[in-house]
Amino acid sequence: MKDKPAETDAGLTAVTPIDGRYRARTRALEAYFSEFALIRYRVRVEVEWYLSLAGHPAISALKPIPAATAKKLRAVYEDFALDDARRVKQLEATTNHDVKAVEYFVKERVAAIDRALPIEMVHFACTSEDINNLAYALILKEFVATDLTPRLESANAPIIKLAHRYKSHPMLARTHGQEASPTTVGKEMAIFATRVARQLSQLRRQEFLGKLNGAVGNFNAHHFAHPEVDWIAHSRNFVERLGLTWNPLTTQIESHDFIAELFGIMMRIDTILLGFCRDMWSYISIGYFAQKAVAGETGSSVMPHKVNPIDFENCEGNLGIASALFDHLAAKLPVSRWQRDLTDSTAMRSMGTAFGHLVVALESLERGLARVEVNERRIAEDLEAEQAWEVVAEAIQTLMRRHGLPKPYETLKELTRGRRIDRRVIEEFIATLPLDDSAQRALSELNPRSYIGLAAKLVERFAPPAKGSDAASAKKGYEPPLAPAPGKRRISLKDLDSPKKARARKP
Repeated sequence: MKDKPAETDAGLTAVTPIDGRYRARTRALEAYFSEFALIRYRVRVEVEWYLSLAGHPAISALKPIPAATAKKLRAVYEDFALDDARRVKQLEATTNHDVKAVEYFVKERVAAIDRALPIEMVHFACTSEDINNLAYALILKEFVATDLTPRLESANAPIIKLAHRYKSHPMLARTHGQEASPTTVGKEMAIFATRVARQLSQLRRQEFLGKLNGAVGNFNAHHFAHPEVDWIAHSRNFVERLGLTWNPLTTQIESHDFIAELFGIMMRIDTILLGFCRDMWSYISIGYFAQKAVAGETGSSVMPHKVNPIDFENCEGNLGIASALFDHLAAKLPVSRWQRDLTDSTAMRSMGTAFGHLVVALESLERGLARVEVNERRIAEDLEAEQAWEVVAEAIQTLMRRHGLPKPYETLKELTRGRRIDRRVIEEFIATLPLDDSAQRALSELNPRSYIGLAAKLVERFAPPAKGSDAASAKKGYEPPLAPAPGKRRISLKDLDSPKKARARKP
């Protein structure tokens, strides 16, 4: 590279597509998974731990802190801006230890607020992992609730809409790639929508664990310095007041099992949506879904007619990368040598990359769904084709079973297997069957378009309700989507240089 890249060239010079090509799509994740965000969450834990110590009557080294001073202390992380993060990195250049640099930064800010406050009670009895595990748990919990869950619901919404709109619209099913008993467009969409909704239900119940118990998890330093304090109760109260689930038994690190559980949900969602993208790609390839052409867009550099399913392909590719990262992290993070090693520390920094690829995939999925429409004419062609009538063989042989006719399956297999069967062949065969008038009447009305079973009713009863359908959301046994937490919004790093904006969007 001959010339020095400008700040605006970040998208061209970034090593990963998350920070390069897809930066516009993933920028909201900076508020959770950037180095800036991690430092800010660490500062939050340090300040809150300091305040919790001040609030304990038995801890004599730190007196109760007036409300006005506590407010100023909390503003250290609530108004945390880029200049603050730069100062932490300056300190880290000397300490060569990221959490120690945060401790020194908090001490500086505490002293600046009130020189009478004992700064050495900052980070009291803490190991670095006491701060880190709580920071990461808060990051994941708040990202999942505020950003990820609404994104997943938004991506699933058009699939749900298709399910209800086309619940009765017949379509030839394909098992093993071959024409099979008819289904409906909506019922096939409902399968994917319901699978995603089930995983979302599990996601909403996910616990986020945290611990604060010292170097090997036994409160050694805490108990030695203040044996009169019930550190188990204090630790539990502190972790739970942060909104996390307290983990009482750990080594130096929180065991990360909850992260593996969370990433397991992510992998299942990725797998479901990846399968959906492949099915949509295939439906588009046979013309069952049509894509809207976008003015000025090029589908191929050489074939002018092409309108390619690139959004579903992009989604599939990014889901695969996200799942690979989630899979590695889910397997790696719960494993640590004896009471501590640092392999989790470096691995956890890749969480944002995994979620970044998922976010890119979800946006591609939404864009792809916005550009497709059901090609009713093309679907009807297959259903109404004279050679499609072999798909009703299932219905005929099943009715023959009911009425006790001999060898119904074998008879229909001989008639239809490996052959193209038209309406005339089916009608002639039906006429030979020794059935009563009602059975003959039912068979005479049978055709590929009408043979859809209870597909529409299945969608009505068991698919997630379409947005705005109050009656549907009250269905027994269905758990409605989680609404975003009040006052929550997606935030970007550009907000964080302003203390006023930072205070307005505090977690």
